[in-house]
Amino acid sequence: MKSVYIKTKIYSGENSLKRLEKFKNTDICVVCDQFLVKNGSVKGLLSFINDSNNVSVFDEVIPDPPLNVIGKGVALIKKNNPSIVIAYGGGSAIDTAKGIIYFAKQQNFIDKVNFIAIPTTSGTGSEVTSATVVTDTETKTKHIIFDDVMLPDEAILDANLTVSVPADITANTGIDVLTHAIEAYVAKDANVYSDALAEKAVELVIESLVQCYKQGNDIAARKKMHEASNLAGMAFNIAGLGINHSIAHQLGGRFHIPHGLANSILVNIVIDYNCEDHEILKKYAKLVYKTGMVEKAQSDEFAVEVLKTYIKTLTKIMNMPQNLKECGVDKNEFDNVKSIIAENALKDGCTQANRREITKFGMERLIQLVY
Repeated sequence: MKSVYIKTKIYSGENSLKRLEKFKNTDICVVCDQFLVKNGSVKGLLSFINDSNNVSVFDEVIPDPPLNVIGKGVALIKKNNPSIVIAYGGGSAIDTAKGIIYFAKQQNFIDKVNFIAIPTTSGTGSEVTSATVVTDTETKTKHIIFDDVMLPDEAILDANLTVSVPADITANTGIDVLTHAIEAYVAKDANVYSDALAEKAVELVIESLVQCYKQGNDIAARKKMHEASNLAGMAFNIAGLGINHSIAHQLGGRFHIPHGLANSILVNIVIDYNCEDHEILKKYAKLVYKTGMVEKAQSDEFAVEVLKTYIKTLTKIMNMPQNLKECGVDKNEFDNVKSIIAENALKDGCTQANRREITKFGMERLIQLVY
């Protein structure tokens, strides 16, 4: 027996931030980064929160959320004991808030908390998932944690918050959405519900990502990408991901490569690996047919080649590096740590969701191909 659990209540569209006006006479903690404080974005968010509330702001979020930063957030939660936690920002802000809630609950510092996620980028889908990725800065290793205690109670989707996202970040986060949908579609626990969500996410990416990259102020395209991110997040929260993410987590932790960019470098290599199993190849092909890239009359092999060509073309249109060398990774450093990367990727929680099994030797072979 399998269960499909979608907990998060979603507020989407114009004026969705008005949801925050409903809260009165309570303690609220906002988790964000300093950039959103300095550019006035947090001030805009706070304008929707009634003055009767007691609001604290934890603004120490940084990319690849490290455990020491999460620890500082846990200390603040213990001190203030908020009834509402708002994660405001990109994936790092939401992952940090999740980490804070997870460890605070483990230590019994908080009991019940209303967790609200407000993404300002269209990428991670973290606002509807029960996973977080944290970084051990000493070992330069990323760890993924899965627990429903981190699943947001509410998500507020306002595409206007994404209009100012720079083109390069739009590209990275957009490919992250696409990778989420593709991996969820062929993951071990995929089912009709996750498939439907993933198919629609890919369809929306095809319709809107390049436009978002070229014309960042196109609010209609931004709305589609925001929805695509959300749908892909739901898809992989049900189905899981795979080795694309397992390796990407380690490349990010080791070389500080943005997560979506790491995914983009890996995706076609992982597709090739998985397609050595013909049943998985057929599933990739089904996604291509369902999203209208190819007519069903074509062969499954042809459909998968079209998918790979689309991904490669998309990344080139958006001027994304195609390998680790183009990302500025030193070859000697890469050679020295590739075995460690493979070992850590094998332990990553996403690996067990990959439909085709892989050994450490197989991981090393794939990792070698990304340089």
